[in-house]
Amino acid sequence: MIGKLTLSIAAIAGALFVTGLPLATSAKAERVYNTAERRWEEIDERKLRLMRGVPAKFKRRNVFVNTREEPGTIIIDTDNKFLYYITGRNRAIRYGVGVGREGFGWNGVVHVKRKQEWPTWTPPAEMRARERANGRILPVSMKGGEDNPLGARAMYLFQGNQDTMYRIHGTNQPWSIGLNLSSGCIRMLNKDVEDLYSRAQIGTKVIVVGPGQSASQYVSGGGFMFGG
Repeated sequence: MIGKLTLSIAAIAGALFVTGLPLATSAKAERVYNTAERRWEEIDERKLRLMRGVPAKFKRRNVFVNTREEPGTIIIDTDNKFLYYITGRNRAIRYGVGVGREGFGWNGVVHVKRKQEWPTWTPPAEMRARERANGRILPVSMKGGEDNPLGARAMYLFQGNQDTMYRIHGTNQPWSIGLNLSSGCIRMLNKDVEDLYSRAQIGTKVIVVGPGQSASQYVSGGGFMFGG
């Protein structure tokens, strides 16, 4: 149950020039142009995040919500970059998250099958091949630690007995919270994933609402805080 994110591409009038070579207006040219535009936007966003930190709306908070899900359920709203942990009747802890980049969004109902503190990162073979094609060599395995991309904690998501290869985990790139940058995993600040890890048990139900889909059938509201 994996859905790809689809973006509309604006029409480009006239010819485009890339490295001095004219390109006729076409679907391919539009893709090149828009990919470059998104790349520069991402770089600018990263610089701003490094200077300013994570936006306030992505900080952990206790919120009132409308939901029919049982306490202990995790709901991930990938469009809005929020993860909700239901704590009681119409109450939740809301965390900011980072989610899959274009083409790596997904949706479905899964469960936490395994949990690990300071997890070892073992990138799948297809990820290593994909990154190698882009000039980046990934390790076959990397021990847990502050430099590890999985951060301080990881919760492994399964459908039945099948590993989805997706995780809820921490990050060594805290500025990425609120952005679409991962390969489908759900990133959290290390202090937040430690908090969630202490609450979520093996078997926890996780509802992932994919890109372009509304989370309102599972959870809505979430703007009104209570407690600390």
